[in-house]
Amino acid sequence: MFDREAAVNAFRAYTAGYDPENPMIRLKIVHTFRVAGLCGRIAGSLGMTGAPLDLAWFLGLLHDIGRFEQVRRYGTFFDAKSVDHAEFGADLLFREGLIGRFPAEGLPEGWPELSETAIRLHNKLTLPEDLDPKTRVFAEILRDADKVDIFRVVAEIPLEERLGKSAADLTAEEDLTPEVMACVYGHRCVPRAVRRTRFDNHISHGCMAFELVFDESRRIAAEQGFLDRLLAEKDENGKPIWNGKETEALRTLRQELRRSFEGSKDTERKDSEPPAAECPAAEKKENNE
Repeated sequence: MFDREAAVNAFRAYTAGYDPENPMIRLKIVHTFRVAGLCGRIAGSLGMTGAPLDLAWFLGLLHDIGRFEQVRRYGTFFDAKSVDHAEFGADLLFREGLIGRFPAEGLPEGWPELSETAIRLHNKLTLPEDLDPKTRVFAEILRDADKVDIFRVVAEIPLEERLGKSAADLTAEEDLTPEVMACVYGHRCVPRAVRRTRFDNHISHGCMAFELVFDESRRIAAEQGFLDRLLAEKDENGKPIWNGKETEALRTLRQELRRSFEGSKDTERKDSEPPAAECPAAEKKENNE
């Protein structure tokens, strides 16, 4: 039987080497445990028990291990300005030997190769088409769990801090990028290359929900309510947050998310028609950040 308590102790021993007063470190420790729990819940909803269920949970515990050294070396979570944290974490674990600090007894056969692949891919915009079915399921569980908790992480950041805009600037007119809205209508994540404005980035967080794979993941996202907070039109005092165009875009996104969650993507749209622009394909190994 896999010893989860020993795995948690190994994780805590590793992260103890980083500054516990750094809010970025604290954030990732909390995120890690939440993602591990979500992986277990999603895997359980698929009928997994025993060693496979433990492996899904373990992937959640390990998935962001690269974030801690990323913060120490670069002082940022922004991969484009530092290092791909998923690739970095997989290297630390499986090429530099960090995985040896964690228990392994009780995990299913082939777990190291599967785990390395799932961790490397957890932040990519899309999965490779030729990924084997078993690895794909575990990678999708991890990616779903990560996205679900990212909604919480982003929603809990004050809006002005998240967007880098003052309250007075939030309702200023800002063009909407047609390709971003095309991704909304296409029910897809937004490639980084087409995000031109801060509102584009805001929309892109919500679009991650389109690519939740499992029913349980969508149920959890709905239950927690962080996605609704992320896409709110008004602040806690009832004051409008956005200008007219942006508010309409958020309404469209919420409508399309409902359609996606209900499986009605291909039914006729009554309220609006998608733009002429297209949502471009992601670049190979592009990060979902």
